[in-house]
Amino acid sequence: MMKVSSPYFDPEFDSLTERIFGPACRVSIDNESLRDCTIVYVDSVNKQGLLLEVVQVLTDMNLNITKSYISSDAGWFMNDELRILYDVVVFHVKDAHGNKVTDQRVINYIQQAIGKSTREAKKRKSLTSKLFEPELHSEPKAIEMTGPDRPGLFSEISAALAELHCNVVEAHAWSHNARLACVAYISDQSTDAPLDDRRLAAIEDHLTTVLRATTSQNPIGEFSKQQEVKTAGLPEGEGTMMTNVERRLHQLMLSVRDFDRPNVRPVVKLGLNGGEEGGRRPSVVIESCKEKGYSIVTVQCKDRPRLMFDTVCTLTDMQYVVFHASIDSHRGYAFQEYFIRHIDGCALNTNGEKERVIKCLEAAIERRVCEGVRLELCAKNRAGLLSDITRVLRENGLVVVRADIATHGAKAVNAFYVRDISGNDVDMECINRSMKRLMGPIDLAVKREKSFVPSSTDRPRFSIGDMLKSQLERFSHNFVTIK
Repeated sequence: MMKVSSPYFDPEFDSLTERIFGPACRVSIDNESLRDCTIVYVDSVNKQGLLLEVVQVLTDMNLNITKSYISSDAGWFMNDELRILYDVVVFHVKDAHGNKVTDQRVINYIQQAIGKSTREAKKRKSLTSKLFEPELHSEPKAIEMTGPDRPGLFSEISAALAELHCNVVEAHAWSHNARLACVAYISDQSTDAPLDDRRLAAIEDHLTTVLRATTSQNPIGEFSKQQEVKTAGLPEGEGTMMTNVERRLHQLMLSVRDFDRPNVRPVVKLGLNGGEEGGRRPSVVIESCKEKGYSIVTVQCKDRPRLMFDTVCTLTDMQYVVFHASIDSHRGYAFQEYFIRHIDGCALNTNGEKERVIKCLEAAIERRVCEGVRLELCAKNRAGLLSDITRVLRENGLVVVRADIATHGAKAVNAFYVRDISGNDVDMECINRSMKRLMGPIDLAVKREKSFVPSSTDRPRFSIGDMLKSQLERFSHNFVTIK
């Protein structure tokens, strides 16, 4: 019988590119050139999703990106079939307080996290992630929930989990355009041990029943069959880093088409100061750059933390590659410009494609924006705590539009964005009294953000649209060269 041999692959082949062209990714950080921000300079082999990976690292550090320039026009040709593209990415970043990044631990982590190769990822992650990742638990099971939203639904989900004797280790929920997406990490209430498959199946069935408890008068009946509860599909080995959960929430919202607005009578939104919402919807425009074969996506909206992550995440998950981009923010207003093609190399040619990208980007920007009040509650962790808190909010006529729940040892830290179901101001004194009467001592902080609407003269005009058509390299003088 003839012996069949498998093809031989040289084990050194994977590192061939790095040995020919140098390190696959070079990261430099400059704290000297600019007075008010830190510059992060990345020169890397281009690959699908690379920009999102870099933005995700910076977002994990709670850094705000105030300006950015991305280009992947350069390249080498080894032969007719192999082309290796390089990305040049520059970020101007500040910490959460608006200052330069001076913590050497953060600087070291950024350099390692962005510059590490695929082969070194797991090794370095074990050394660096302990400094910044949330406390890991005994691998609680994660479940995902999607479906039409209604007042009090998050409270009903919390109560159902308490009835099923589940401990909520961590949970994140978003509500947008009458849809809900939630990712929750749960364990057994008595033993804090992971749940077996049989118990998980029973929990999924019960939560599905809760999500489907929608009356026939519900105005969103056209998508009322989109309820789903299942074991979460978060990337293996990624832990519970916040941006991974947020990316999954974006994907879940996209799956239930939250970019389609429900056919309901419009309700006047109330701003944080009690007046009609002052901020306009984000502006997204798509044009064609026929000379280079790109589609140009321009985004203008109020600036906020994690904005670039939300837009880049959406483009990546929709299978678009960003070849060039410019990002700028000024006085609370953001301007983003992306030169993209679909992963198959084609630009957006039809009006249907363009309309879908526009609607999805608008939804991605709006999901994180919550008109209402942010409540931060810290209390001793116990069984049913989340159920009790959400019940108090519900009984006081408050709707949870976003939630982030985490446990740190014996403490539970909960953050809720809430608004009054009738559009009235939130009576925090009443909420505080109700919380303490039910739960005893509890730390409650209230945050009201001021709404800022920039004038047309405040908008940044940092664009590479016209310049790319002539000579993209001319734009490099806008950024400091890092030696």
